[in-house]
Amino acid sequence: MKIEDLGLTNQQMDKMQQFKNFVGLEIEPVARHIDAEEGVPDSVLQRIIDEGYWGATLPVKYGGANMDYVTYGLWNEEVGRACSNLRNIIGVQGMVTSSILRWGTKEQKEYWLPRMSSGELMVAFAITESQIGSDIKNIQTKAQRVGDEYVVSGQKKWITFGQRADVYLVFAQNEGQAVALLIERNTPGLTVHPISGLLGFRGSMLAELEFEECRVPAKNLVGAVGFGLALVANNGLTHGRYSTAWGAAGLAGACMDASLKYVSGRRQFDHYLKDHQLIQQMIADMVTNTMAAKHLCLRAGLLWDQNETSATFATSLAKYFSSVHAFKAATDAVQIHGANGISKEYPVQRYLRDAKVMEIVEGSTQIQQVLIAQDAFTYLNQ
Repeated sequence: MKIEDLGLTNQQMDKMQQFKNFVGLEIEPVARHIDAEEGVPDSVLQRIIDEGYWGATLPVKYGGANMDYVTYGLWNEEVGRACSNLRNIIGVQGMVTSSILRWGTKEQKEYWLPRMSSGELMVAFAITESQIGSDIKNIQTKAQRVGDEYVVSGQKKWITFGQRADVYLVFAQNEGQAVALLIERNTPGLTVHPISGLLGFRGSMLAELEFEECRVPAKNLVGAVGFGLALVANNGLTHGRYSTAWGAAGLAGACMDASLKYVSGRRQFDHYLKDHQLIQQMIADMVTNTMAAKHLCLRAGLLWDQNETSATFATSLAKYFSSVHAFKAATDAVQIHGANGISKEYPVQRYLRDAKVMEIVEGSTQIQQVLIAQDAFTYLNQ
């Protein structure tokens, strides 16, 4: 896709090229290893930190890169093109830090954000439970206020980067009202159980968290009691959907690139695959929908940068379309590659596994459909 078709500023185009160069040099060569070994080496994370990309959207005063939303999207796209696991981990860092930035106290911002943007403290967003997936209003983890502390008991599951994180943003119920608490990994009573053998996102270092009467300082409460889900969680989930949308668009682009390369060099029945009409049909759909996904993501980013209230709606549109298309693009890419498509020697089988997970995380495809339909009455029926 031509850069000029996206209507980016010169600064954004320069950043995009920087991202491409960095990802090509530092991330793409290790993507297969991350998937196979089910984890990200600290050295790879450190390279991202050293480049200044870890606290991507945080203000400079907190040690962040102060990226605008479009630029942040381009960063997620390029990482997602090479390694969905790293894109997922980067997205989760933003889910936590953006929530503290938006709803945290002055003291919380000054204490936590610089340490998070520098990579001194790595974070995870802990909302999902084994019996409570998309139904987050019915989370079972409890947080009881006792003096100047909260006593937390319960379990969280499928927590991205949970194996590695130093701090978790945990959502719980306090006498029927939702709360969000920052809980450090070394808190007595907290046990981390690694999860392995997943279909996709194998290198995202997922974990199950078990809280047994963990005592957490009340000053670690993010936002007011009762607003843990409506404000803090929704803020984080929306950020995650935006990151996932761009990452899915990047993965779809990787499927497109791999397919174009393969059909241009592979011969069947005395013709290159690119000359077969059925192959051309799959390529046409892949190219068209990948471009459409990128433009939906760009539109969402522009609306966020303009502080438009419809940005959340645009983010759901982008996440829904991009993730659904990424899975279809990955399916077609594997089909185009034939038997090679299911071999670990070709990346398209990894793309397929990771793309399926993108239809589930940060609000499944079905949840996005519900949100889009509900929001349509507000933004389209006027």
